[in-house]
Amino acid sequence: MAKHTVLDRTDRTILTVLAKNARISNKDLATLVGLAPSSCLERVRALRREGVLRGEHADIDPRSLGIGLQAMIAIRLTRHSRRLVEQFQAHVAQLPQVLAVYHVAGENDFLVHVAASDAEDLRNFALDAFTTQPDVAHIETWLIFAHQRNPLLPDYVDD
Repeated sequence: MAKHTVLDRTDRTILTVLAKNARISNKDLATLVGLAPSSCLERVRALRREGVLRGEHADIDPRSLGIGLQAMIAIRLTRHSRRLVEQFQAHVAQLPQVLAVYHVAGENDFLVHVAASDAEDLRNFALDAFTTQPDVAHIETWLIFAHQRNPLLPDYVDD
């Protein structure tokens, strides 16, 4: 996990622009933030070194891959220990249908974002991947009708 990095206004502007368009050229980014291209490139490299910038991501239309359905599956374990939680998380992370795994507090222990081709595929996945695990006490599935990803923008956190 990246440590808390002190960011100045220019760093925050760079992050805001990159969060909206990670494919922008360094020259265009430098112009937007008011820096020379060499200074801008060094700032971006420093943000990567510090672990603030962790990568760029492609936004892929799930339907183009045959994904007609997405869901969140809530998982409650029978008991809790570091070993059990880590084993379950490792099991879930290696499943190809899993888009994201969240270890959460509350009534459930995990929320798992999954992709499936249709309802039958989702049902089979949930039964095969989770009900066969001896430490899973309960699963609950919520269908996702729509999804919008908002990037975490630097203005969210005050100095």
